[in-house]
Amino acid sequence: MKKSLIPLIILAVSVAGFESCKKDNGNESAQVQIRLTDAPAAFQEVNVDIQSVRVKFRNDDNDSTKNWVDFTTRAGVYNLLALQNGVDTLLGTGTLPERQVKEIRLILGPNNSIKDNGVTYPLIIPSGAESGLKIKFNKSLNADLNTIIVDFDAALSVRQTSSGEYRLHPVLKIK
Repeated sequence: MKKSLIPLIILAVSVAGFESCKKDNGNESAQVQIRLTDAPAAFQEVNVDIQSVRVKFRNDDNDSTKNWVDFTTRAGVYNLLALQNGVDTLLGTGTLPERQVKEIRLILGPNNSIKDNGVTYPLIIPSGAESGLKIKFNKSLNADLNTIIVDFDAALSVRQTSSGEYRLHPVLKIK
């Protein structure tokens, strides 16, 4: 009788192990928050008009819109310099159908400016409104709430041209 139970026990343990592996196959959805922070810069303000947050969850050859999720976005003008020394702000939240993040895009509006020596200037952001500020990376998420912090380095991102214009060439990192 004992010998007939051994194969049954082995089968039960094998099935239990298979089922536990099957539950964590990476195809479950994940809750995600996108937050924004900044490193110090020599300006008084660097204001960026963020209108929407989009997240790509799968690579493909033709950059299909079916692989993108539009997050619920707290649209507005954000002074990056108010987001320093551990301070951040919530930009958007959403649920991804898979637990993989490939790219984040911050789509910008027209109200971008910089305050330097008490004077406010327009901040020109090439292609910021069309394709957005792009952050490519590969991050696996867990099934619980995930927080992705976008570190916007204003000191390295803002350049003044010889004609006096201020241009944003974003230096963005994920924390």
